[in-house]
Amino acid sequence: MTELTVRVVTEADIRDFAAWRHEAPYDVYNITGDSDKAVEYFLRPSTNCHVLVEDGELAGFFTFGFDAQVPGGDYSTPARDIGLGVKPSRTGQGLGRGFAGAVVEYARDGAERLRVTIATGNRRAVRVWSGMGFTEIQRFESPQTVMGSNEFVVLESP
Repeated sequence: MTELTVRVVTEADIRDFAAWRHEAPYDVYNITGDSDKAVEYFLRPSTNCHVLVEDGELAGFFTFGFDAQVPGGDYSTPARDIGLGVKPSRTGQGLGRGFAGAVVEYARDGAERLRVTIATGNRRAVRVWSGMGFTEIQRFESPQTVMGSNEFVVLESP
């Protein structure tokens, strides 16, 4: 994998990643519905969305804050919550640490603690973030069901 660069999301980026389609069981991460609503949502300053670009091509996107939290979790301890989406053609190839590492490097600016919330069924993501030194601080059940389960794990940076 070549170097990933980070930049603020644009409307064209959102329309691009909103059209990505993951295969089951990861299809729960497909963005569905009106693309204009997706543009409105991801352009909100509170969503704090950025993209990962590799060789001039959109390879992933990430958000900070509320968008990366899951209903039912305890987010009372201050931390920068991270949500990450990777282009389907780039997943399952052992590149996860590169994507997560680029996000962590960018997210560290001004953040004492980083946190991710992951569906326990997404074993690839749990393995990536754990392999980067993030440790489990919480498990909970949510009203949301992802990948056939409503159990989520919260991992925090060292």
